[in-house]
Amino acid sequence: MPITDYLERNRKLYGDEVALIELNPEMKDTRRVTWKEYSLIEQTSDKPFRREITWAVFDEKANRVANMLLSRGVKKGDKVAILMMNCLEWLPIYMGILKTGALAVPFNFRYSADEILYCAKLAEVDVLLFGPEFIGRIEAIEEKLARQRLLIFVGESCPTFAESYWELVGNSSSEAPLIRVEDSDDAAIYFSSGTTGFPKAILHKHLSLMTAATVEQKHHSTGRDDCFLCIPPLYHTGAKMHWMGSLVAGSRAVLLKGTKPEYVFDAVSREHCTIVWLLVPWAQDILDALDRGDIRLSDYDLSGWRLMHIGAQPVPPSLIKRWKQYFPAHQYDTNYGLSESIGPGCVHLGVENIHKVGAIGVPGFGWKCKIIDQDGNEVKRGEAGELCVKGSGVMECYYNNPEATAEVLKDGWLLTGDVAQQDEDGFYFLVDRLKDVIVSGGENLYPVQIEDFIRQNEKVRDVAVIGLPDKRLGEIAGAIISIKEGMTCTEEEIDEFCKGLPRYKRPRKIIFDDVPRNATGKIEKPELRKRYSVERLVEKENEA
Repeated sequence: MPITDYLERNRKLYGDEVALIELNPEMKDTRRVTWKEYSLIEQTSDKPFRREITWAVFDEKANRVANMLLSRGVKKGDKVAILMMNCLEWLPIYMGILKTGALAVPFNFRYSADEILYCAKLAEVDVLLFGPEFIGRIEAIEEKLARQRLLIFVGESCPTFAESYWELVGNSSSEAPLIRVEDSDDAAIYFSSGTTGFPKAILHKHLSLMTAATVEQKHHSTGRDDCFLCIPPLYHTGAKMHWMGSLVAGSRAVLLKGTKPEYVFDAVSREHCTIVWLLVPWAQDILDALDRGDIRLSDYDLSGWRLMHIGAQPVPPSLIKRWKQYFPAHQYDTNYGLSESIGPGCVHLGVENIHKVGAIGVPGFGWKCKIIDQDGNEVKRGEAGELCVKGSGVMECYYNNPEATAEVLKDGWLLTGDVAQQDEDGFYFLVDRLKDVIVSGGENLYPVQIEDFIRQNEKVRDVAVIGLPDKRLGEIAGAIISIKEGMTCTEEEIDEFCKGLPRYKRPRKIIFDDVPRNATGKIEKPELRKRYSVERLVEKENEA
């Protein structure tokens, strides 16, 4: 069944209950916006900017979006892109697109104008809905975009080159469109993170979305009384698919704008959130703020918070150990997934396996895993190789890219590009990305292992290890290290600390600098390799 059936079910069963809340503590004024029909009413309040909709309004808004698109010529199989920041309109627009039988195509809000145009052409987008933050970027490419595409602006003061979303949906029916959607129909196109160049378009069927929703609800036992705090961008499969566990359960979710520790605690306290998904940097920020005394647990009501889970990147065991010191009663889970495997859960630790912190876990609900060598043969337990996953959440293909598809899909198995090992208990441990492995003097160095070790240093806030060219060894390990606020550290201190590593794993170059991460928390290693090429290192040393 299509995922939109859950929305219609929730409208019937829980229509008057709150479904979504938008919370923006960074709003500088005290404006509070509420809904009456489809007009905006401004009210004053001393609380953070907050909006909410019930399940009935959620489904009604999705229906209006669907009927609006159908009236503008959108048909089953067309592609409708979303370029918006997280807001209360995002998910109703996404679900409305699915109700038409068209494909939802979320765009990364960090895309430049050229990347927007590239992805629109790659995915053969027919309609683009965009928010006020992107007027400049769209205007720069509007002539090329508008030749074959309908541009719809979601906001006030619509630019002349687009049509107004509010006018269009306000005149559209709130009844469900009579479009039959099957599990085997195309549902969405997502984009790879583009770490090796422009992103690839990832095609998923409706069955993939249902798989993600089911897996999330099963893994975290999401129930009617839960409230999910969603902070990451909704364009990403992880955030949206974690929210779909709430859709299955018919429970509330909060869309929080801002990642400051006090924002997270305040949202959990005010909205009585029970499940929070964090990225590693945000969890680290919370722990550092608690260590410094910038925030105090006693100032908030966090009694309902039962589960903290992390995904999108390797999780340092030292971080979770620190977390449990502050939150000993919390359940914890690690989720591993890719956009190609519809986001979260193809591998997960499981809340019952806290003793295995450091592992990404075991195959998720309905998933299979294996590790292969360079020849495609399954390795012996304990040996490192490429992690492969198989399940109904695997992508259909890279859209319009059969060559790239053939490289990663083999007999229904998705080759993840991640190096992993399986221990004697059957738990999988992520070693590194295949492309990030450093070959130094014939030895394979796995940066994640080195990073996990260095993060145990009490002065280190973040670290990234990359390969740097070396005439003798081919490559050496270079550690880019960010130090905690208010602390100082020297290369000699790090060198001394790293004596706890085998000699061949110790970084040969220590660089103190910020560690760049993308919107989903992943370290931007291509950027670091560019920044710290041999030429740039020489320049920096000469400048010093």
